[in-house]
Formats: sequence, structure tokens, C-alpha cells
Amino acid sequence: MRVVYAGTPEFSVPCLQALSNRASVEIVAVYTQPDRRAGRGKKPVTSPVKNLAGQLGLPVFQPESLQDTGAQEQLRALRPDLVLVVAYGLILPAAVLETPRLGCLNIHASLLPRWRGAAPVQRAIEHGDTKTGVTLMQLQPQLDSGPVLAQREIRIGSEETGGMLQDRLARLGARLIEDTLEDVERKQLVPEPQDPLQATYAAKLTKAESGLDWGRDAQHLERKIRAFNPWPVATARICGLTLRIHKARGGPRGGRARCGRILRADKQGILVQAGGGTLNLEILQKPGGRPLAAADLLNGMPLQPGMVFESPA
Repeated sequence: MRVVYAGTPEFSVPCLQALSNRASVEIVAVYTQPDRRAGRGKKPVTSPVKNLAGQLGLPVFQPESLQDTGAQEQLRALRPDLVLVVAYGLILPAAVLETPRLGCLNIHASLLPRWRGAAPVQRAIEHGDTKTGVTLMQLQPQLDSGPVLAQREIRIGSEETGGMLQDRLARLGARLIEDTLEDVERKQLVPEPQDPLQATYAAKLTKAESGLDWGRDAQHLERKIRAFNPWPVATARICGLTLRIHKARGGPRGGRARCGRILRADKQGILVQAGGGTLNLEILQKPGGRPLAAADLLNGMPLQPGMVFESPA
């Protein structure tokens, strides 16, 4: 089977590796987003998928867009039986969707129709979902709306961060491809239409939403901190500084103190009153510093009971 693989971030790597291990598959090309400039030096950075494709000796294509007729003709010339998309990041127009004999399939990191969109892993944690998974679906022009071919489900750990869960789902997606590829080729998977009434949307994460609103319930804040780790990382302001909060746990019920007020600050953590319950901040980071346990942070930043964290404007 001639396969074109399209993916960009680290999440896409396990599926490409799994495909490359199958003798029945010829990966005729890998599509990934163009190199982006990043870091202080603004040097071009290649995607994780491009790096793996180079190690595997696979041809790589990096069009700015697939809306261009030249890019579409280039894809047709590859004569793919299947295009497999895993977190590619570019829209596939109708002309591309109609090119491969077996269509264009996508691995999505949620149990569709729940959490369509850019950040399904993080939104599942943030909203308190107890389960998630991966979905193999047929691509359609509308975002993540195509018929479902197969799914695999897992439980979300009570201390799992966005990064940890994303890594697990990436490996689960690779296993899903291994389990279903022969059925795809034989057209033995029955497409199940999604129920649009059950759809939810996972909006893209932004740094602007990283601030902790201390008027919210402590459980919500703890989930947000886990969901936003490792990016963009939840933040809280106090003493004119913006601290990044890497880890926290729900604390005792608390009393009627002002939301955001520090109730205790010692080697066990910084206990803060929330709108419902309290939150114990355990790993924090000052601007320009590295993540520190609360006890170490307090050695150089004497936060005390009675001081108040700000809530976002």
C-alpha cells in the first residue's frame, strides 16, 4: 500500500514509526509544515516528523499550503493509495481528499465527537473528563466531523498532565493504526457518522488564558494547572511578579478568606484560598528562573500568610 504521511509535532512521530515498520506499506512521501524560526536566535527549526523522516530516508515535502494547484499536482504524482494525517496542521482541500484511492484518514486525540479542534487533550483534562482516547476517522472539509472508523479508549489519570496524556495518546494512536491498517486496505471498517449534537469544541491554547482565576473552584484550578503543563503553563501574579505554576493539589476545605489569599506558606507548599476549597501550590517558577519546590522558592521569595494573589483582569 502506497501511503503519504502528513504530520508535524512530536505527537505525530509514533504513528510514522509504526507505519515504517510494516513491510506491507511503502511510505512514498512525508508531508510536514515548513521549518519555523524559533528561539532567541530565530533559527529555522525542523519538525519532529521531518527529523524522523530524515532518519528513515523518506522524501519530505513542506508546502506552505495545499490549496495551491502545484502542491496538489505534486501529491497526485505520488499515486498514493492512502493519505494518513496525524496533527499535520494544514487544511486538506477537497481536491486533496479525493486524490487517494482509499481516501484521507486522520488520527485525532479524543473520542469524537467530543473535543473536535486544536487542543483536545488539554481541554479533556481541564474540564474534568475521566476518559479520553483516539479516533480513526475519514477526513471531510468540516473540522473533525468525518465518519468514525475506529476508536480506542483510556482513563485519564488523576495526576496526569497535558504532556503526559498526550504522550500516552500518541502511542495509543500508533497501536490503533497497527490494528486497523489491513482492514482499511480491505475496506472492512464501517464508517459511523458522528452525532453533531454531541460535539464539543477544543479551542486552541493561548498564553492569554494561562492566568489562574482564584474565584474558581480549587478542583478546576488544579485541573487547569495539569492541563496547561508543559505549555503554556498556568500563571499567578503576586508582589508584581508573574509566577508559573507547574504543580498543585487541592487542599483542605478552607474558610471565608478572600479568594487568592495565602493561608499558609511552608515547606509543604503555599496554600491559597480559592472560590471553593483551597489549592496547595507545590512547584513554582519565578521569571527567568527554573521550576522550584515551594520550600526552595520561599527561601528567596518570602511569601507570607495574608498576602493575596491577583486574579486575571
